[in-house]
Amino acid sequence: MTLFEQVSKDIVAAMKAKDKVRLEALRNIKKVFLEAKTAPGANDTLEDADAMKILQKLAKQGHDSAELYAGQGRQDLADAELAQVAVIEGYLPQPLTAEEIEAAVRDIIAQTGAQSVKDMGRVMGVASKQLAGRADGKSISEAVKRLLA
Repeated sequence: MTLFEQVSKDIVAAMKAKDKVRLEALRNIKKVFLEAKTAPGANDTLEDADAMKILQKLAKQGHDSAELYAGQGRQDLADAELAQVAVIEGYLPQPLTAEEIEAAVRDIIAQTGAQSVKDMGRVMGVASKQLAGRADGKSISEAVKRLLA
């Protein structure tokens, strides 16, 4: 079952459970998925990898919005936003810890034969693909720099 199908199925379950927060978050996810699916050049398909990128983007936007609301003294809106982010993050794989990222980067450095910071681009290319969805680019980059230095 694709991620798109899973979200559609979960919308029905949320409606039956009368879970308004979950339902609103899932409908928002499906709306963005449909927009991506019908975008020019998408061939009316949405791969799970693309869906994961969309979910990561939505989660990041939700965190940023909650931060803004909290900064403006609107904790009620921040809490609502964070509740939706929790639903979105339920579909994302567990993020790697710093130690796991470092171990994965060590393996990638060994695979690519990288010796110095000059080889960072090659290592980052492989690491970004292997760790996609489980670690952000910034933490991967920091680990690569630290291990190649």
